Amino acid sequence: MTTKILFASNKLGDITNDQLQQMLNQHNLGELISAIKTDNGAMGQTMFVHSSKGEFVLKGNPLFPGQFEEEQFFVNNISKCIDVTVPTPYFIGTTNSFFGWTYAIMPRLKGKHLNDIEVDDKLMKEDKKQIAESMANTLKQLHSWRVDVCGEFDPNTNSLKEFEEGYTRWLYDRIIYWVEDARKYSEITLDDMKWVENVLQQALHAFDQFNTPTFVMGDFKPGNFLIHDVEGDWKISGVFDFTNAYFGDPLADLIKIITMYIDYDELDEAKHFLKIYIAKTDKKEQIIQRLKVHMLMQRTLDWGCAKAIGAVTWDMNMSFSVWAEHYLETLEDIIRGIE
Repeated sequence: MTTKILFASNKLGDITNDQLQQMLNQHNLGELISAIKTDNGAMGQTMFVHSSKGEFVLKGNPLFPGQFEEEQFFVNNISKCIDVTVPTPYFIGTTNSFFGWTYAIMPRLKGKHLNDIEVDDKLMKEDKKQIAESMANTLKQLHSWRVDVCGEFDPNTNSLKEFEEGYTRWLYDRIIYWVEDARKYSEITLDDMKWVENVLQQALHAFDQFNTPTFVMGDFKPGNFLIHDVEGDWKISGVFDFTNAYFGDPLADLIKIITMYIDYDELDEAKHFLKIYIAKTDKKEQIIQRLKVHMLMQRTLDWGCAKAIGAVTWDMNMSFSVWAEHYLETLEDIIRGIE
């Protein structure tokens, strides 16, 4: 299902030109010119395919049954009712005889990744503010999709499956699960656990007040959108990869961008991003508490992953709660500074 957290994937493996041409023929997409595996994104699942009819992205060897059907559902609905460019038409292979696994083929979106732009175009302060604003406005557009219940799309029934235990319980249980998982690879003390429980407890009222189930992309980060220059203004030109999408609290989608800004010490850009997204609100306290919980979720995942694979970039002697609290306190300070 979309909300399952995955740290590894099925790779494409070796693909021949004959296989690619058979796929193109299946969807009437022209004659193969060239193909190359992508440098970014989709955990080794993707390849750029250039044909006589255009440029496409092949996504294959699904991470779980129904992955492409889920993504197609989100892409189709977003393209119909939201002013955000997504890769459509999104074709799913009706047979796995070409590659030995099912696949999806979609148009390649125009633009560059944020990291490439920073290298190629040497972004100035004003450029970064424009990008922050475009990210916030794109999320506001995506988050205009509201539904009746919090849950995830079930491709088996082609319908929305509600979180049985309720959204807050689902989210809190998820956090505790990953904290416990992180204890397999690192020291998480009793004091750390008490700190986690306190963060969750303080936010309970805020989540009790949340009653607008909303589309959540689940992985909104620089690797999953493209940017281009429109007459001197930087704008997001397209968004892709909806493998982790579900319906819940949209604030969860802000976390990876806020984290990026904190890590790069770009707090002015973080403030501008949040100011545009939040705008004027009388629910600032609720927003802070909910964002803290979502940040805790992401910090838990990042801590556990880094410890498990030996990729720690911070002081090894720092406790989990001290390390994570820096992010929670920083985002709170940023929001309180927004007028």
